[in-house]
Amino acid sequence: MWSRVWQVTRDAVRRYFVAGLLAFAPIAITVWAIGWIIGRLDNLLLPRVIEWLFPALEEPPSLPPLVGALFTFVVILLAGVVVRHLFGHELVRVGERLLSRVPVASSIYYAVKQLFEAIVSSSDKKASFSRVVLVEYPRKGLWGIAFVTGYARGPLVAAIGDGPMLNCFIPTTPNPTSGFYLLVPETDIVEVDLSVEDAFKVIMSAGLVTPTATTVQPELPGLES
Repeated sequence: MWSRVWQVTRDAVRRYFVAGLLAFAPIAITVWAIGWIIGRLDNLLLPRVIEWLFPALEEPPSLPPLVGALFTFVVILLAGVVVRHLFGHELVRVGERLLSRVPVASSIYYAVKQLFEAIVSSSDKKASFSRVVLVEYPRKGLWGIAFVTGYARGPLVAAIGDGPMLNCFIPTTPNPTSGFYLLVPETDIVEVDLSVEDAFKVIMSAGLVTPTATTVQPELPGLES
């Protein structure tokens, strides 16, 4: 009898715990991530500006939450105005010329710049993760979700010389911020009826979350329908 009561109680606790975890864990993690970002932005610029303006202060004043983050946002916004409408482009070109003379710094700068342009830019669709495909990776017969960032050009394609090549990024699970860059022949990719957002859901959940397709899925080469 007691074993039966214990089993029923254990199963009920497990069901309710899982239900509560699924309900509140995503919210809690999202709130924590937003709080972490705001906390970093609060301490990014404003405390240092105060220290620079008032060097006699032994300790920076305690600021209310979000004040530093709003200050950082305004500074970035004003920097964008200067770059777009005033003399900001000249300053950027001067800075790039200076960095180009430092081998390591120039490599880091241009890599970071191209990455941010690919992620942030919404006007140039070829430079963003706007296309989800399947590629055979890491070997033939195994398929991975990849994001196409555009057509490969220049010496990379010239070295291969095998028709149009696509720049593909294959993210890792469950952390999609890291991954692998591959050059894939356009004829070897398989289109997938998934949005970028849904593809990230599949990757981060290791396939546990699979959105329903809105159109007919393409058939994989070599597989019977």
